[in-house]
Amino acid sequence: MKVLVIGTGYVGLNTGVVLAYLGHHVTCLDLNTQKITSLQQGVPPIYEPNLETMLTLAYDHLTFTTDYDQADIPNTDVVFIAVGTPSNKDGSANLDYVSQAARSVGTRLDGHFTVIVNKSTVPIGSGNWVATLIRDAYRESHPQQLNSLTAQELKNSGYAIASNPEFLRQGSALYDTFYPDRIVLGSPDPRAIDVLTNLYRPILNQDFIAPECLPRPEGFSAVPLVTCDLASAEMIKYAANSFLALKISYINEIASLAEKVGADINQIARGIGLDSRIGPRFLNAGIGWGGSCFGKDTAALISTACEYNLEMPIITAAREVNYKLREDFVMRAQQELKILKGKTVTLLGLALNPTPMTCGMPPPSTSPKCSSCAAPK
Repeated sequence: MKVLVIGTGYVGLNTGVVLAYLGHHVTCLDLNTQKITSLQQGVPPIYEPNLETMLTLAYDHLTFTTDYDQADIPNTDVVFIAVGTPSNKDGSANLDYVSQAARSVGTRLDGHFTVIVNKSTVPIGSGNWVATLIRDAYRESHPQQLNSLTAQELKNSGYAIASNPEFLRQGSALYDTFYPDRIVLGSPDPRAIDVLTNLYRPILNQDFIAPECLPRPEGFSAVPLVTCDLASAEMIKYAANSFLALKISYINEIASLAEKVGADINQIARGIGLDSRIGPRFLNAGIGWGGSCFGKDTAALISTACEYNLEMPIITAAREVNYKLREDFVMRAQQELKILKGKTVTLLGLALNPTPMTCGMPPPSTSPKCSSCAAPK
């Protein structure tokens, strides 16, 4: 298939490289000239284990550009919108880049059936909003063509909107793309589900030749496919990340009590992790969760709930526990060093760390309140 990936950040670049390796013809578009120039020279602008090797293996099926007109959108089968959605000050997601990409695609569609996919993590309901942006841009740029179509022809032509959330771990993004726990596809149009299912068929069936640098796990076979509506696909992403954040905050809260009573948190985590209903993953006590997803996604989920006058006390508590861990860390340092003023502190392991330092969000106690339910955004 012919694929366009808009955004060459962590999600977009890894997705594009894997699809190109599988034999699809992939164009990666980014407005950052420096990143595209680097990629055209075969040098990835981000670090991910094996990415440079995979870029070389897939290079014959890859094109990089900063120009929407050169991306040949009128003849493209699938467009992934994988741009950044940074947090606003109130915790909601900033969708300016998504809006720009959607409008740019909508003005260039031209009859060939194209599936436009939200790959970025977007608030629940954004699929319908993106559909509106594309529809308006499409109509503005094709007035004469639309006037000549019947209602049924208009319904069956042009494009469809879908959501395909990512579940990538930093440091394992390529592995997670080749060998995912599941693939989630959400769309109101069955044609979009069919196209994306065919796009991912080699991964779903696990019948592709695995690269030597990323061998297929022993016994790994077919990948589960979840198909649903747009809103459900969008919420699956937020619900999954919020649950994992909650799990980490939980084990850290247990660790605080374990330290007081003289128990070994590592043995406790192993003991409860062996319960098949719980599992051992994300039970590593430490300084808390962070990175680019958990803080942003939990804040966005709480912000969305506020729009519907709902409180989310469990997720709010997970954020509060996580932020308190940073304060506890400073207190521990002060207990050891007695005086922190004038000391030089070195922090190790801030990149691709299982328990990163900070999520970049404001502390829950100072987060803006929703006017309707008084829950932190």
